[in-house]
Amino acid sequence: MYDGLFISNGPGDPKQCKITIDHLCKALEKDIPIYGICLGNQLLALAAGADTYKLKYGHRSHNQPVLLKDTNKAYITSQNHGYAIDNDTLPGDWEPLFLNLNDQTNEGMRHRTKPFFSTQFHPEASSGPTDTEYLFDEFLNLIDRIR
Repeated sequence: MYDGLFISNGPGDPKQCKITIDHLCKALEKDIPIYGICLGNQLLALAAGADTYKLKYGHRSHNQPVLLKDTNKAYITSQNHGYAIDNDTLPGDWEPLFLNLNDQTNEGMRHRTKPFFSTQFHPEASSGPTDTEYLFDEFLNLIDRIR
């Protein structure tokens, strides 16, 4: 048994990670907190039943602006990916969490009732602002609440 599942970043086409997606499908059946970053965001989306697609140029920089949905809070983030989640394919129990302010692509999602969320950007990167570091605290708080 585990207290929480953290899905890290990585390179490549998320659809190539079939075994990992299968494992995540099983993890989604439980109520144990899950947090995915970058490739982890895309893998979680695929396991949930959403689709991903290749971006024309990708997001590759330390200055990508993202908006926390339903707020006026924007963050400058670090990113390095070539794929995105198709928001139109998110199942009804999932919703976008962050949107890219340059092209409106998905920058994260969350489950509406379960302790699952993800970000496309890298909150651990610190070459610039560290204002999204709080997401790690949110993940740890979810684990504490479930225990």
